[in-house]
Amino acid sequence: MRVHYLQHVPFEGIGAIDQWAAAHGHGLSGTQVALSPPPQTSAFDFLVIMGGPMNIYQEREYPWLRQEKALISAAVAEGKLVLGICLGAQLLADALGGPVTRGAQPEIGWYPVELTEAGRGSVVFRQLPERFMALHWHGDTFAIPPGAIHAAWSATCANQAFEHMGGRVVGTQFHLEETRASLAALVDEARDELVAGPWIASAEALLAPSAPFEESNRLLFALLDGMAELGA
Repeated sequence: MRVHYLQHVPFEGIGAIDQWAAAHGHGLSGTQVALSPPPQTSAFDFLVIMGGPMNIYQEREYPWLRQEKALISAAVAEGKLVLGICLGAQLLADALGGPVTRGAQPEIGWYPVELTEAGRGSVVFRQLPERFMALHWHGDTFAIPPGAIHAAWSATCANQAFEHMGGRVVGTQFHLEETRASLAALVDEARDELVAGPWIASAEALLAPSAPFEESNRLLFALLDGMAELGA
Protein backbone atom coordinates (compact mmCIF):
# COMPACT_ATOMS: atom_id res chain seq x y z
CA MET A 1 0.00 0.00 0.00
CA ARG A 2 1.21 3.51 -0.83
CA VAL A 3 0.76 5.88 2.11
CA HIS A 4 1.21 9.62 1.61
CA TYR A 5 1.09 12.27 4.32
CA LEU A 6 0.50 16.02 4.15
CA GLN A 7 2.64 17.94 6.63
CA HIS A 8 1.89 21.58 7.45
CA VAL A 9 4.92 22.63 9.52
CA PRO A 10 8.30 20.94 10.09
CA PHE A 11 7.76 20.56 13.85
CA GLU A 12 4.51 18.58 13.48
CA GLY A 13 5.63 15.40 11.80
CA ILE A 14 4.18 11.93 11.48
CA GLY A 15 5.38 10.56 14.81
CA ALA A 16 5.01 6.79 14.95
CA ILE A 17 3.25 6.46 11.58
CA ASP A 18 6.56 5.67 9.91
CA GLN A 19 7.03 2.73 12.32
CA TRP A 20 3.63 1.35 11.34
CA ALA A 21 4.32 1.72 7.62
CA ALA A 22 7.72 0.06 7.90
CA ALA A 23 6.36 -2.82 9.96
CA HIS A 24 3.81 -3.63 7.25
CA GLY A 25 6.02 -2.94 4.25
CA HIS A 26 3.93 0.00 3.06
CA GLY A 27 5.49 2.66 0.88
CA LEU A 28 5.61 6.02 2.66
CA SER A 29 6.00 9.46 1.11
CA GLY A 30 5.07 12.96 2.17
CA THR A 31 4.57 16.55 1.09
CA GLN A 32 5.30 19.69 3.06
CA VAL A 33 2.35 21.57 1.62
CA ALA A 34 3.78 25.02 2.34
CA LEU A 35 6.77 24.23 0.12
CA SER A 36 5.50 21.88 -2.60
CA PRO A 37 2.19 21.19 -4.34
CA PRO A 38 0.46 17.99 -3.22
CA PRO A 39 0.53 14.95 -5.50
CA GLN A 40 -2.24 13.65 -7.71
CA THR A 41 -4.56 11.11 -6.13
CA SER A 42 -3.08 8.44 -8.40
CA ALA A 43 0.13 8.64 -6.36
CA PHE A 44 -1.29 7.09 -3.18
CA ASP A 45 -3.79 4.61 -1.73
CA PHE A 46 -3.92 6.05 1.79
CA LEU A 47 -3.79 9.78 2.55
CA VAL A 48 -2.88 11.00 6.06
CA ILE A 49 -3.37 14.69 6.86
CA MET A 50 -1.34 15.91 9.82
CA GLY A 51 -1.83 18.71 12.34
CA GLY A 52 -0.63 22.30 12.29
CA PRO A 53 -0.97 25.67 14.03
CA MET A 54 -3.01 27.35 11.30
CA ASN A 55 -6.80 27.33 10.92
CA ILE A 56 -8.65 25.88 7.93
CA TYR A 57 -10.22 29.27 7.11
CA GLN A 58 -6.89 31.14 6.80
CA GLU A 59 -6.61 30.79 3.04
CA ARG A 60 -5.40 34.38 2.61
CA GLU A 61 -2.45 33.75 4.94
CA TYR A 62 -1.88 30.20 3.65
CA PRO A 63 -2.97 30.08 -0.01
CA TRP A 64 -1.78 26.48 -0.36
CA LEU A 65 -4.81 25.46 1.72
CA ARG A 66 -6.94 25.70 -1.43
CA GLN A 67 -4.89 23.05 -3.22
CA GLU A 68 -4.85 20.86 -0.16
CA LYS A 69 -8.61 21.07 0.30
CA ALA A 70 -9.12 20.16 -3.37
CA LEU A 71 -6.88 17.10 -3.00
CA ILE A 72 -8.71 15.94 0.13
CA SER A 73 -12.08 16.25 -1.59
CA ALA A 74 -10.79 14.34 -4.61
CA ALA A 75 -9.31 11.57 -2.46
CA VAL A 76 -12.62 11.08 -0.66
CA ALA A 77 -14.57 11.14 -3.92
CA GLU A 78 -12.31 8.44 -5.37
CA GLY A 79 -12.75 6.16 -2.35
CA LYS A 80 -9.20 6.44 -1.07
CA LEU A 81 -8.43 5.74 2.56
CA VAL A 82 -8.15 9.10 4.30
CA LEU A 83 -7.14 9.83 7.91
CA GLY A 84 -7.14 13.38 9.27
CA ILE A 85 -5.46 14.20 12.59
CA CYS A 86 -6.20 17.43 14.49
CA LEU A 87 -5.98 20.16 11.81
CA GLY A 88 -6.16 17.31 9.31
CA ALA A 89 -9.45 16.15 10.81
CA GLN A 90 -10.79 19.70 10.61
CA LEU A 91 -9.79 19.95 6.94
CA LEU A 92 -11.43 16.58 6.31
CA ALA A 93 -14.61 17.54 8.15
CA ASP A 94 -14.78 20.78 6.15
CA ALA A 95 -14.42 18.86 2.88
CA LEU A 96 -17.34 16.64 3.94
CA GLY A 97 -19.59 19.54 4.94
CA GLY A 98 -18.89 19.70 8.68
CA PRO A 99 -18.23 23.31 9.79
CA VAL A 100 -15.10 24.12 11.78
CA THR A 101 -15.31 26.75 14.53
CA ARG A 102 -13.43 27.92 17.61
CA GLY A 103 -13.77 25.56 20.54
CA ALA A 104 -15.16 26.64 23.88
CA GLN A 105 -11.57 26.62 25.21
CA PRO A 106 -8.18 25.25 24.15
CA GLU A 107 -7.42 21.64 25.03
CA ILE A 108 -3.73 20.82 25.44
CA GLY A 109 -2.58 17.79 27.41
CA TRP A 110 -3.15 14.11 28.04
CA TYR A 111 -6.88 13.71 28.71
CA PRO A 112 -9.31 10.79 28.42
CA VAL A 113 -11.37 10.16 25.30
CA GLU A 114 -14.48 7.98 25.28
CA LEU A 115 -16.11 6.20 22.39
CA THR A 116 -19.76 6.89 21.72
CA GLU A 117 -22.20 4.03 21.35
CA ALA A 118 -21.91 4.43 17.58
CA GLY A 119 -18.12 4.47 17.87
CA ARG A 120 -18.09 1.25 19.87
CA GLY A 121 -19.93 -0.46 17.02
CA SER A 122 -18.13 1.25 14.15
CA VAL A 123 -15.86 -0.46 11.67
CA VAL A 124 -12.60 1.20 12.73
CA PHE A 125 -13.08 2.59 16.24
CA ARG A 126 -14.23 -0.72 17.69
CA GLN A 127 -10.53 -1.63 17.49
CA LEU A 128 -9.98 0.82 20.38
CA PRO A 129 -11.01 0.55 24.06
CA GLU A 130 -14.11 2.39 25.19
CA ARG A 131 -12.00 4.85 27.20
CA PHE A 132 -8.35 5.76 26.67
CA MET A 133 -5.84 8.56 27.22
CA ALA A 134 -4.85 10.65 24.23
CA LEU A 135 -2.77 13.73 23.55
CA HIS A 136 -4.73 16.88 22.66
CA TRP A 137 -3.46 20.18 21.25
CA HIS A 138 -6.16 22.26 19.60
CA GLY A 139 -8.27 25.38 19.80
CA ASP A 140 -10.74 24.76 16.98
CA THR A 141 -13.33 22.01 16.72
CA PHE A 142 -15.27 20.36 13.89
CA ALA A 143 -18.94 19.47 13.55
CA ILE A 144 -19.63 15.84 12.64
CA PRO A 145 -20.05 15.83 8.85
CA PRO A 146 -23.37 14.77 7.30
CA GLY A 147 -23.56 11.00 6.96
CA ALA A 148 -20.60 10.38 9.29
CA ILE A 149 -20.61 8.50 12.59
CA HIS A 150 -19.85 10.50 15.74
CA ALA A 151 -17.25 8.14 17.17
CA ALA A 152 -15.68 9.77 20.26
CA TRP A 153 -15.88 12.66 22.71
CA SER A 154 -14.05 14.20 25.66
CA ALA A 155 -15.09 16.30 28.64
CA THR A 156 -14.14 19.57 26.98
CA CYS A 157 -14.66 18.71 23.29
CA ALA A 158 -17.83 16.91 22.23
CA ASN A 159 -16.60 15.96 18.76
CA GLN A 160 -13.32 14.10 19.09
CA ALA A 161 -13.64 11.70 16.16
CA PHE A 162 -15.78 10.64 13.22
CA GLU A 163 -15.93 7.75 10.78
CA HIS A 164 -17.32 8.05 7.25
CA MET A 165 -17.78 5.79 4.24
CA GLY A 166 -17.72 2.60 6.30
CA GLY A 167 -14.39 3.44 7.93
CA ARG A 168 -12.49 4.44 4.79
CA VAL A 169 -12.51 8.07 5.96
CA VAL A 170 -11.64 8.89 9.58
CA GLY A 171 -10.96 12.09 11.52
CA THR A 172 -9.51 12.34 15.03
CA GLN A 173 -9.18 15.63 16.88
CA PHE A 174 -6.74 13.92 19.27
CA HIS A 175 -3.24 12.65 18.54
CA LEU A 176 -2.26 8.99 18.82
CA GLU A 177 0.83 9.33 16.64
CA GLU A 178 3.02 11.41 18.96
CA THR A 179 6.27 9.96 20.25
CA ARG A 180 8.26 11.53 23.05
CA ALA A 181 10.66 13.02 20.50
CA SER A 182 7.95 14.39 18.21
CA LEU A 183 6.02 15.95 21.10
CA ALA A 184 9.20 17.49 22.49
CA ALA A 185 9.73 19.20 19.13
CA LEU A 186 6.15 20.54 19.20
CA VAL A 187 6.55 21.77 22.79
CA ASP A 188 9.78 23.58 21.87
CA GLU A 189 8.13 25.40 18.97
CA ALA A 190 4.74 26.14 20.56
CA ARG A 191 5.63 26.65 24.21
CA ASP A 192 3.94 30.09 24.15
CA GLU A 193 0.56 28.29 23.87
CA LEU A 194 1.08 26.63 27.25
CA VAL A 195 -0.54 29.39 29.25
CA ALA A 196 -2.67 29.03 32.36
CA GLY A 197 -6.01 27.40 31.58
CA PRO A 198 -8.32 24.69 32.91
CA TRP A 199 -7.45 22.31 30.07
CA ILE A 200 -3.88 23.37 29.30
CA ALA A 201 -1.10 21.21 30.72
CA SER A 202 2.46 22.29 31.41
CA ALA A 203 5.40 21.22 29.27
CA GLU A 204 6.54 19.01 32.13
CA ALA A 205 3.16 17.23 32.27
CA LEU A 206 3.08 16.74 28.51
CA LEU A 207 6.49 15.04 28.57
CA ALA A 208 6.26 13.37 31.98
CA PRO A 209 7.89 9.92 32.36
CA SER A 210 4.42 8.47 32.92
CA ALA A 211 2.97 9.94 29.69
CA PRO A 212 1.41 7.01 27.76
CA PHE A 213 3.26 7.29 24.47
CA GLU A 214 3.64 3.55 23.89
CA GLU A 215 -0.01 2.77 24.60
CA SER A 216 -1.11 5.69 22.44
CA ASN A 217 0.99 4.41 19.54
CA ARG A 218 -0.43 0.91 20.03
CA LEU A 219 -3.92 2.34 19.61
CA LEU A 220 -2.78 4.25 16.51
CA PHE A 221 -1.51 1.01 14.98
CA ALA A 222 -4.83 -0.70 15.72
CA LEU A 223 -6.74 2.13 14.06
CA LEU A 224 -4.45 2.15 11.03
CA ASP A 225 -4.66 -1.65 10.74
CA GLY A 226 -8.44 -1.42 10.75
CA MET A 227 -8.42 1.14 7.97
CA ALA A 228 -5.79 -0.74 5.94
CA GLU A 229 -7.90 -3.89 5.97
CA LEU A 230 -10.62 -1.94 4.17
CA GLY A 231 -8.19 -1.01 1.43
CA ALA A 232 -6.69 -4.46 1.01
